[in-house]
Amino acid sequence: MMMQEWQENGTYVMGEVLVNTHVPFENFANLTTWLSFACIIAWYCISRIGWKKTVGLESYRMALLQLMLLGFAIICLYEVLWSFTVLNAEITAQMVLDGTTPDIDRLAVHYPDPDRPWNLIFATKIWLVGFIISAHAFYLSKKPRKTLEDLEP
Repeated sequence: MMMQEWQENGTYVMGEVLVNTHVPFENFANLTTWLSFACIIAWYCISRIGWKKTVGLESYRMALLQLMLLGFAIICLYEVLWSFTVLNAEITAQMVLDGTTPDIDRLAVHYPDPDRPWNLIFATKIWLVGFIISAHAFYLSKKPRKTLEDLEP
């Protein structure tokens, strides 16, 4: 569907296919919701399995990692708030101008590239997942950590 739109119009809406495809049956949950849950569950599993890899990080590397994670969390939070604000503004504008409720699954924003706009539902969910993962990773990096010697009897 996305390739067909690109060949016909020279543009496509990022995430529109994921938002408009419902699984396992119509009006249940779209693929964006399943992708969001899968990413959060995968992150939790990765953080539980791979935490021992971070025990041996030196302090300056951990500080750089924490700075990077904090930056990611701030950027993702900004994008979530921006996407949600634009989504609400689009809904309100159409209700005021036309007096109708728009199909929110079709709302898109032509940013950052006009040829590849983002579906606002997709953008909001994906940036929210990014914020949750980066904030949780930052929390885990600040939490007092066990050493490998503490684990072995």
